[in-house]
Amino acid sequence: MSSDRPTSHRPAGDRPTNDHLSSGRPTGCRPAGGSRGRAAGLLTALLLACTSLLGTGAPARAETAGTGPTAATIAESLATDPVHVDPSYAAAVDPAQEQALVDRIAATGLPIKVVLVPLKKGDAFDGDARTLAAVVKERLGEQKLILITTDEYGKWLNGTEWPTDTHQTRDAVSAVGFLKELDDAGLAARVGKAVELIKAGNGTAVYEAETARIDKEYSARPKDEEHASGGGSATLLTVVAVLVLAVAGAAFVLRRRRSPRHTVFSFPDAVFAADQAADEAGLRRRAAAELLALGEAVEQADGSDTPGLSRALDAYDAAGRVLDAARGLPDLVGVLALVAEGRSALVPAPGLPLCFFDPRHGTAVRRTTWRPLGRRERVDVAVCEDCAQALRARRSPQVLAVRDRGRTVPYFEVPAERSLWAATGYGSLLSGPDDTLAARVGTGEFSRARQQSEDHDGAATD
Repeated sequence: MSSDRPTSHRPAGDRPTNDHLSSGRPTGCRPAGGSRGRAAGLLTALLLACTSLLGTGAPARAETAGTGPTAATIAESLATDPVHVDPSYAAAVDPAQEQALVDRIAATGLPIKVVLVPLKKGDAFDGDARTLAAVVKERLGEQKLILITTDEYGKWLNGTEWPTDTHQTRDAVSAVGFLKELDDAGLAARVGKAVELIKAGNGTAVYEAETARIDKEYSARPKDEEHASGGGSATLLTVVAVLVLAVAGAAFVLRRRRSPRHTVFSFPDAVFAADQAADEAGLRRRAAAELLALGEAVEQADGSDTPGLSRALDAYDAAGRVLDAARGLPDLVGVLALVAEGRSALVPAPGLPLCFFDPRHGTAVRRTTWRPLGRRERVDVAVCEDCAQALRARRSPQVLAVRDRGRTVPYFEVPAERSLWAATGYGSLLSGPDDTLAARVGTGEFSRARQQSEDHDGAATD
């Protein structure tokens, strides 16, 4: 930051840190929806789906790794059009069908975007649909987003919604693969149906109904039906072998798809790395812009009728220091929290801090109590509306993830002595009106915590 930034001086000294949440990692989840006894039926559903795929064929896919689209090109395309179709899918989704999807999405009024690209090991997303979704989301920089993408397995589709699965997006998109009416449908029709189910908001019910139907239909089939067409040929054996392998792979896909929802306190390393790389540069620009805007607001404020002007100046100064020293996402998010604290000081009735679970969600709308898994005591935190809804539904909110001791964890699980942000919850865990993030930075807590973290990282590599 420039040297003419307003500064404040506070006496040195340590302020005791709040108790924070360094407990066992929360793993909040929702039941998968079916009993263990339905496993065979669901596997059968996948067998039928695989058979359908073999019969209808999937759109052309890229044959060589490293030649596919990048997150930057996809995000650039989505900036003007909610549907991105890779040229390799041109035969499956022609321009007229693409426009029809655009119109259908517009009619929903929802922040839906569609990405249809081939996925292959070694490409920009390492062939992983989750990584594709995470990177594209961060490139877009949108807090609320519903993303439908292709999957690494044939004509399956993946659905993801941020910050929470309000419209049952995951189940809605997964259900498309089981709908009998779409057995012979093309990719455009499947995407269109996914959009329809997302808008209806009943994806879970449809998913459960369709898998139950398939289970029931299979159970009603004669036991010897599979042998009715003369089973001893080598061709049949070959087909059966292929299908067995397909089912084995598809069963893995099912376990991944139907894993507990919103288990956002566990993070695949590939997704985390993509999230970090995509987000840090953009977040730094955003933090610098918001800091500049706060400085302008402070300059324009009238000291005679702005009692909190001094606090706003302190917050501006502290945010500048943190931005200068920021070495990753947690610190850049801290700049946003300090800017929010400064803006709050400029208004007559100061509001709540940014959302505890991830300050990038925006300003909190209410305070609520939350008990981390494995802890008896409850913690009072400020949350955004989406996180509040997640808690009411007994789902885990999406949280800001960081690296600590080689693990990817929620930021608040880092020991307080090594993270000012864990100690304060980005403002949620402060002890009272006189305890502010700016004051903590001013007394050296940010610098000391950073030094502790660097010392710890150095010791870990010795």
